[in-house]
Amino acid sequence: MKILHASPEDFGRVRSFYHSLIDGMKEKSQTITWIKDVYPAPEFLKTSLDKSELYLCCERPRIAAAMVVNRDCNEGYRNLGKDTPLTNAEVMVIHALGVHPDYSGRGIGKMMVKEAIEMARKSGAKGLRLDVLKGNEAARRLYLRCGFEYVGSVQMYYENTGTADFGIYEFVV
Repeated sequence: MKILHASPEDFGRVRSFYHSLIDGMKEKSQTITWIKDVYPAPEFLKTSLDKSELYLCCERPRIAAAMVVNRDCNEGYRNLGKDTPLTNAEVMVIHALGVHPDYSGRGIGKMMVKEAIEMARKSGAKGLRLDVLKGNEAARRLYLRCGFEYVGSVQMYYENTGTADFGIYEFVV
């Protein structure tokens, strides 16, 4: 499987992928707070596609995983203060990383994260960050296995969770 840039023409496929991922996780009784067309929102997906920030891992013809990598972060990241040596301007951020449950256990999440690390390195960023909703142990374990470090907990607002506690993880390039 290869990781590819998605194009604006992929919007329908990407939206369907996230809907299928949400349904698949519910069917397998996995905890997910994502809500169809709320997170990730169609506008977020379209913008990410237009800016070439959305990446897909495909096993033709299906999408196995998707993520957005850019320099945008939630306002809550400002509350990290001295917990991290890097400023928000020095890092890239992973958003909406999802592996379809049909592909779980195949190392695709790790492959996506390693690709994001390489993107950060090539872009000149000093680090890569992401947030994990408190209680999402599978995601937390993945990021720690990939070399990320926990740098703090902040309360943030997202449309699908409301205000909630998130752990911030950082990989220094």
